[in-house]
Amino acid sequence: MREPARIAVIDFGGQYAHLIAKQLRHRGSFTTILPPDCAAEDLAGLKGIVLSGGPASVDDPDAPPWNPALLDQAAPVLGLCYGHQLLAHAFGGEVGDNPKGTQEGTTTVQLTPEGQTDALLGALGVEAFDALVSHAQSALALPPGATRLAFDDWDANQAFRIGKNAWGVQFHPEMDADIACTYIRAERDELLAQGQNPDQILAAVRETPLAAEVLRRFARLALENK
Repeated sequence: MREPARIAVIDFGGQYAHLIAKQLRHRGSFTTILPPDCAAEDLAGLKGIVLSGGPASVDDPDAPPWNPALLDQAAPVLGLCYGHQLLAHAFGGEVGDNPKGTQEGTTTVQLTPEGQTDALLGALGVEAFDALVSHAQSALALPPGATRLAFDDWDANQAFRIGKNAWGVQFHPEMDADIACTYIRAERDELLAQGQNPDQILAAVRETPLAAEVLRRFARLALENK
């Protein structure tokens, strides 16, 4: 008999949800992909919920409708990119265009002191790590009571935590270097229009194994959650 899915990946568009589910499955987690407006009963019995990236903006009238029950579960939640911004927006933070423009490629994420002791990011055992990014908007201000966990030269709020078991990270732990390069090439004209150098960004892309470990660590935390 097939074991029921323990972690749900909420699909906010693009290929992100499928990449996340693939990476989680490779790490031994039984996963399912659900739409953001899934019924509350679809969430029953889950050990963890991952909110995927997506092409929309959280305040866009055409953004995917989502069920608030996603954020009202006992299960740990991890928001990635769009999911990170959705968490910030839903709990009273500010999300908008990053004044520095679109961020693509590889960045070095710095952990705050709180991040270095965090159950998710602190388990990486480092003060900084490389990660892959692809976004134009950011969590410009965190929700009241949120704990800032990480930042980089582009984004003051690369990661945060709400309470004990809801995390948002702006970077993409599910991406590899090839996928990141594909996004950079697709955004070439936009990057040039912003005065950025896409060839230089492409040349600096590298694999980010520590960032990828965030998914494995989240799965472990979710399965250990009581």
